[in-house]
Amino acid sequence: MKLFDTHAHLDEEAFHPDQTETVQRAIDAGVETILTIGITAESSQRAVDLAATFPNVYAVVGIQPNYVAQLKPGDWELIETLSTAPKVVGIGETGLDRYWDYAPIDLQREYFSRHIQLSRKLDLPFVVHCREAEADVVQLLQQEAQGGPLKGIMHSFCGSPETAAACLALGLHISFAGMLTFKKNDELRETARQIPLDRLLVETDAPYLAPVPMRGKRNEPAFVKHTCACLAELHQKTPEEMADITTANAKTLFKIG
Repeated sequence: MKLFDTHAHLDEEAFHPDQTETVQRAIDAGVETILTIGITAESSQRAVDLAATFPNVYAVVGIQPNYVAQLKPGDWELIETLSTAPKVVGIGETGLDRYWDYAPIDLQREYFSRHIQLSRKLDLPFVVHCREAEADVVQLLQQEAQGGPLKGIMHSFCGSPETAAACLALGLHISFAGMLTFKKNDELRETARQIPLDRLLVETDAPYLAPVPMRGKRNEPAFVKHTCACLAELHQKTPEEMADITTANAKTLFKIG
């Protein structure tokens, strides 16, 4: 299989002991490409450094919504600088989060818009984090769409069919992570079944939320094959066919290869 993990956090402390081995295990499992995602200015810098280190790793840079209240002077300017670095292929992760009370929602909205505007300026896709904020996210996306077409990804999607439909109507891709494989998530699987093949992506969000049958373990990019296999079954494809579909989608969206 030729797989593409569109969302991992390889700079996380969980990977410090065996970063190189983790990337090699992904390659051995058929993962051609890994995107490592920034959540702060510092982690975005580390993402760029990792992309420079590993041929099959690319970077996405941004400030995750839970961290926007902790921005230091110069942090956003660093994101703008890093956004044009070699092998940076996206902006984020950005979005809105009402689950954690780490940042005022108005400040989250301001930086969500900043990320979208930067992505539009550079013609790079933006990566959306959404937790208990679906209506807010859709509303902001619809507002931003009035300024021009959107190119983005709903990362680790676990929302409603209505939210998925609204995001598809705005031109976004829908990315599924390990939660798609969890036994209780029948409704999410039914939503995934309705997503057009040309809008599907797969990811791990490693080191978090390992898929079945790896639950309880540290997640890593090699495990993206399990989510891909689940998605394949939902769409009545072979795992190899779904790997080809989602990898082609990702390569086109992120302009890789």
